Amino acid sequence: MDQASLYHPRYLEEECHLRTVAYYSKQWNGFQMPFHTHRAAEIMYVISGECTVEFAEDRVHLGKGDFILIDALVAHRLFVEESTVCRMLNVEFVLGPRQGAFPSFRQLAEENEALRSMLGRVRPYLVLSDTTDVYHTLKSLVLELSDRSRGGFMVQLLLSQLLLRVARLAAEAEEHQANPGDLYVKKVVAYLHHHYDCDLRVKELAEAVNLHPSYLHRIFRLHTGSSIVEYLTALRIEKAKMLLAQTDIPVIEIPGYIGMNSRQYFSAVFKKQTGLTPLQYRLGIEAWQRDE
Repeated sequence: MDQASLYHPRYLEEECHLRTVAYYSKQWNGFQMPFHTHRAAEIMYVISGECTVEFAEDRVHLGKGDFILIDALVAHRLFVEESTVCRMLNVEFVLGPRQGAFPSFRQLAEENEALRSMLGRVRPYLVLSDTTDVYHTLKSLVLELSDRSRGGFMVQLLLSQLLLRVARLAAEAEEHQANPGDLYVKKVVAYLHHHYDCDLRVKELAEAVNLHPSYLHRIFRLHTGSSIVEYLTALRIEKAKMLLAQTDIPVIEIPGYIGMNSRQYFSAVFKKQTGLTPLQYRLGIEAWQRDE
């Protein structure tokens, strides 16, 4: 049973449980893996950097926030360019006989339309960009697996949650195929949330989604009601408010944490959006916390 494809129909007929067989959190520094297969499905998630996953007749580029679900027995290899650093989370899992009272894989699929839909489309691999909480779920799963003193129920819960989140993203991607503009905007929004602390240019964003900058400008405003620069600025200010409220980072250093290199520009934009200077905002939060 453990050797069949994730998409094998009997998993929706028999009482099975997901079971992890391998996992790691690793940083690759220029690396070439030989082609190989394994009898488990695999999720490879890029935390930072970039890499390429090669198949017999295809290759997939992954960047920060991207992940790939590879089915069992599909030949593939990981490739990280020389002088490139790539941090990844990986988990390999199979379906085996049900053990314990946790809901079976069949029951999960019966209750979740997105999972049923994903399992109904057999494919060697599935590439998605994380716009929800796949990373946090996967990280929690790897941490749980690392602590052998803990029970297996939490592993079952997190692994099931991981597959459900992946299925939801897959369903959303299919829905947006009929409206490519919406999908492109969602990719750009995810890119902004992952790279807001970097020096970003619209040209770079357009290249990331393979669109002309002027067309990206147009569809982004159409779908969000704001320009890319306006959206990014608002995002950065929200991150600054969080840092001012929840950390002791000096106010003069906050701009560097959110991708704004000019302290004067940061202060001006912050006051325009909040009505307060960054220092006034922090002092106000501290006063409110003392009064609680």
